[in-house]
Amino acid sequence: MTPVRSTLPDDARRVVCEALQDTLVDLLGLSLIGKQAHWNIVGPRFRSIHLQLDEVVSASRTFADTVAERSAALGVPPDGRPETIAKTFTLPAPDEGWVRDSDAVRVMVDSLQDAVGRLRERIDATEKADPVTQDLLIGITAELEKQRWMFEAENGPGEG
Repeated sequence: MTPVRSTLPDDARRVVCEALQDTLVDLLGLSLIGKQAHWNIVGPRFRSIHLQLDEVVSASRTFADTVAERSAALGVPPDGRPETIAKTFTLPAPDEGWVRDSDAVRVMVDSLQDAVGRLRERIDATEKADPVTQDLLIGITAELEKQRWMFEAENGPGEG
């Protein structure tokens, strides 16, 4: 059943919607690991990092909604089911239990770094297929790079 037809040719739609689905998984996963670290962070920088984690969670959730709606608008139903995220999410995540503030920062830097790297690949892949989606991915990348920078600045030389 295809209640929504795409405005893109089939080949372009496949490329674009794969990029959008993979981005959706990364964003939903980022929101989950951000909350996991948020709930379990301990250490002298608890408050500032606790609040910064919520910024990543909020941005990730907002972007996930935008990405999912873009996919739906192109005629491909997005898949944000828990089992899909659990099966396909591969970004670094915090360990179970309490998370030292420096470890939370490290895992967020690593996760955001990996997510940005993947987004840059998707930006390249969508350049000719759909500049509208490419533009969306560029905006997401800019915000995630900003968040990565802010976390990285938390752990100066010799820390974490």
